[in-house]
Amino acid sequence: MADTLARKHHLLGLEGMSAEEITPFLDLAANYALLSRSRTAPRDALRGRTVINMFFEDSTRTRTSFELAGKRLGADVINMTVATSSVNKGETLLDTAATLNAMRCDLLVVRHAQSGAPALLAQKVEASVVNAGDGMHEHPTQALLDALTIKRHLGTLKGLNVAICGDVGHSRVARSNIHLLTAMGSHVRLVGPPTLVPAAMASLARCRSIMIWKADCVTLMWS
Repeated sequence: MADTLARKHHLLGLEGMSAEEITPFLDLAANYALLSRSRTAPRDALRGRTVINMFFEDSTRTRTSFELAGKRLGADVINMTVATSSVNKGETLLDTAATLNAMRCDLLVVRHAQSGAPALLAQKVEASVVNAGDGMHEHPTQALLDALTIKRHLGTLKGLNVAICGDVGHSRVARSNIHLLTAMGSHVRLVGPPTLVPAAMASLARCRSIMIWKADCVTLMWS
């Protein structure tokens, strides 16, 4: 498991990842979920590491989740407030990357309105980069959390009928869920009007229709 995680220097998306590559993330997350509920558990897994949360879009749940997780594992966590950063003075994303790279941080957690922004940063910095949502591309950490929740409640992902409903076409979470659940052996169905479930998205899920009451799990998406 450690070898698999070590090969993944960045977490930019789930497209193309296999079940063998995804499973170690879910297993490790399940272990840390148990530890987070214990007041006596060791909290030094990330001691000596610096994590910078770079959120170019407003966020409450995701940014707070990363901040709490980092602190609970012993990391030094810095929240970069874009509204008061040099970005507002015209500094580009690459300028910001160069500055942060000089600071020799260990992990950048990035949310950005432009698809591909975390991937661009990953090419320019030595730190690991985690995509916390980029445009309409992907939101891999949310999909991993969704998968962990489903697995904890239903025991498995393989063979499940999962309905993803609503505004699928504009949802980066839906895209990541489709990639992950399909790789893990779930049967993904997309439910919604054609304007919200474009053919390109439906082709990713491979299956287009299901009676909603026959689904094992239903997830809802909105703009």
